[in-house]
Amino acid sequence: MVFGFKVGAAFNYKLKRGLAGRRQSCETVKSKFSKTDKVIWMHAASLGEYEQGLPVLERLKENLPTHKILITFFSPSGYEVVVKKNHIADAVCYLPFDLKKWVSEFANHFHPDIFFTVKYDYWYNLLNELRRKGVKTYVVSALFYERQVFFRTYGEWFVASLKKNIDWFFHQTKSSYALAKTIHLDNSSIAGDTRFDRVKQIKVRWTPVEGIDEFKGNKKLVVFGSTWEAEEAVARIVLKGNKDIKLILAPHDLRRVGNLKEMFPNAVLYSEIINRIPGNPNINLIDPAVLIVDSIGLLARLYSYADLAVVGGGFHSAGLHNILEAATFGVPVIFGNHYRKNPEADALIDAGGGKSFADEHYAANFILKILQDDAALQKMGKNAGYFIQSQPNATEIILNKILGQYLN
Repeated sequence: MVFGFKVGAAFNYKLKRGLAGRRQSCETVKSKFSKTDKVIWMHAASLGEYEQGLPVLERLKENLPTHKILITFFSPSGYEVVVKKNHIADAVCYLPFDLKKWVSEFANHFHPDIFFTVKYDYWYNLLNELRRKGVKTYVVSALFYERQVFFRTYGEWFVASLKKNIDWFFHQTKSSYALAKTIHLDNSSIAGDTRFDRVKQIKVRWTPVEGIDEFKGNKKLVVFGSTWEAEEAVARIVLKGNKDIKLILAPHDLRRVGNLKEMFPNAVLYSEIINRIPGNPNINLIDPAVLIVDSIGLLARLYSYADLAVVGGGFHSAGLHNILEAATFGVPVIFGNHYRKNPEADALIDAGGGKSFADEHYAANFILKILQDDAALQKMGKNAGYFIQSQPNATEIILNKILGQYLN
């Protein structure tokens, strides 16, 4: 794995950043923790898993205020966003490669007391090391699916590791729980998806985004979030079919901002809004039909202004991004049909708050049609909002179990 990562880093900018970051991980924890510090450690593969685990981490910190916090990532896209944010962690770094010597060296610089990984990021040597140290170890918002190695005959060795090393699995769904039972992972329960708790928090903590009310005016607004090329194609078709709407595009990768500006030459950049001279606005927000977001950390709040949201990643194998951030504001959500690892997508569709499409043209045609039908648009939005609010408080279920085991 390490060799392949190094080879890939020569050609891939993200892999290169991740490799460089891992070289600093031991120094990071060594400088932030002493060996006597009690540490709550959350591991997240990337940004989505971080958002999923954060409600649990925050509640653990509230209940164990003298514990310090470590967050590790596998992906550069998660690490680089979070390290620039205000966060509750005492240290944020990359998880070392899963080699016994490296994992042991890393964990010996501090005293992990509670560890949890989010969703399905399991590392064999790491789990063995945590068990050797007597660390309480959990999986939050666990999601098992049939193609995982655990459900192959050659995966029995990994199943044995999970049985030995994980204290409890908190499953997102009934189907994940049922799959766990087929391989006798009986230390399991259904807790629900902590992302629902997270997006409920986003709604409660909402603050306005400068310039968006002015940009929207009295027109309908479609927010395209975490876009790839396919969603941007939908945006072009929609704008061509309805000149009397406004679009906001927030690309998954900010390096695409230049491409978007070429596609929509009359668009305004969000950076132009926030850099306006106070008291002397030198940019017109009323006439442009398109706003391109060239800043991070705004998308969840931007959805609150939308009449409809299109969430990226679902038209190809990259994977669907977070559809719940839009739904929590009572906004109908449109996305592609590649979402095998996102059970919440089917649930939102079943609730009448979302729709998926295999083709960009079908998606665009639906958007153009529903934007002309206020009753249907409002009904779909209400369904999306109710879907979020009706979900159980997974965080409290998880918290009570972990604290019950840890404190007794």
